[in-house]
Amino acid sequence: MDKMLYVAMTGASQNALAQKAHANNLANISTSGFQRDLEQARSMPVFGDGHPARAYALTERPATDFTPGALQETGRDLDVAIGGNGWIAVQTPDGGEGYVRTASMNIDALGVLRAGNGMPVMGNGGPIAVPPEQKVEVGEDGTISIRALGEGPRVMAEVDRIKLVNPDLKNMTKGPDGMIHTKDGQPAQADAGVRVVSGFLEASNVNAVEEMTSVLALSRQFELHIKMMTTAKEGDEAMARVLQIG
Repeated sequence: MDKMLYVAMTGASQNALAQKAHANNLANISTSGFQRDLEQARSMPVFGDGHPARAYALTERPATDFTPGALQETGRDLDVAIGGNGWIAVQTPDGGEGYVRTASMNIDALGVLRAGNGMPVMGNGGPIAVPPEQKVEVGEDGTISIRALGEGPRVMAEVDRIKLVNPDLKNMTKGPDGMIHTKDGQPAQADAGVRVVSGFLEASNVNAVEEMTSVLALSRQFELHIKMMTTAKEGDEAMARVLQIG
């Protein structure tokens, strides 16, 4: 009975973790550029001094779904999204690089171009700084052009170019900050073939129906685990009563 109770207990606890993964995906269904987390369960033998005769359930998040989300038109010049494959490089608080698929950019009081998550957008030589301007345009290749204060509508000056990368997805992983990072921690090389679309944001790639169905299925599994634990408890109590009679 103790074996049955142990297996059911680990199954219930890991099932709850799996529900959290899908609940997090559902919570970010309206988050621009969100990449949904994948979830899977497997059995894990219990290793110790003796033979590993028992196994418990293990829930893990093996990877991230990098499927692009749909593009949503905003009409805002500083809203950009990747058209096809690739990523936009931003600077992380520790000075490294993180990567996002879309950015609702803005210019702070110091002229630093920042993504929607507040991280500075990387250019050819570091974070992009934009001089005082009347208008900002983002080219298909990531080029940042401005019309300076006092200039005519036809006078546009190139300021910098957004660093666009397209590394092997096998070397990419989602960090605790929600951004994508390289597994080896090294900055990815710029790729001139990556293109951005101005005036659009990429939607989350979460499928609400699929995630909700998974949550409901996991909820039913959790109930079965609890019933197994209850059955094991009742069996132990029945055995204790038999021993008392004897």
